[in-house]
Amino acid sequence: MGAAERAAKESDEWSGVTPDAARRLVSAAVQAFAERGYHATTTRDIAGRAGMSPAALYIHYKTKEELLYRISGTGHEEALRIMGAAAEAQGSATDRLRDAVRTFARWHAEHHTTARVIQYELQALGAEHYAEIAGLRRRTDRLLRQIIEDGAASGEFRVDDVPGTTLAVLSLCVDVARWFSADGARTPDEVGALYADLVLRMVGAS
Repeated sequence: MGAAERAAKESDEWSGVTPDAARRLVSAAVQAFAERGYHATTTRDIAGRAGMSPAALYIHYKTKEELLYRISGTGHEEALRIMGAAAEAQGSATDRLRDAVRTFARWHAEHHTTARVIQYELQALGAEHYAEIAGLRRRTDRLLRQIIEDGAASGEFRVDDVPGTTLAVLSLCVDVARWFSADGARTPDEVGALYADLVLRMVGAS
């Protein structure tokens, strides 16, 4: 994937953020947080990447933390949507788990820069914002856990520890954001398919 295509994907990812200046700031913040980490990034860094003056940032966002919250909220809501669609779909637990893992892992590959920020800078959020995001994470966890519980109850899966297995599956998918490179050997679709197969083996799908 070339630089122009990556830029287009980033633009699409934040298309719901308006006005244009706010969208540019969010996109710039994602890149800065991913490269330097939240605490090492300054508002001047973010504004500079967006082609704006440092003072212009405060027109749209009160603090650097508010930018992180906006990024984290968008990412976690998308994760919840992905898991919810799989959990509520028709079909066997095996089919639903395959779809959940395939789409969840693929998202973490396709949006690896954003995913790296939302997964690994979570502790930088303020208490109120952290509590809200943690709630979204728990809801995502419960949806995946329900799929695995359904498979264990139906005999499709051989799982003794459902909560532990749920955590392992989520951790496996989330870690894609840490190592994935758009210039690497695998595409996001290939990562999703691989991880779905690995997880079905993990749960002993029949």
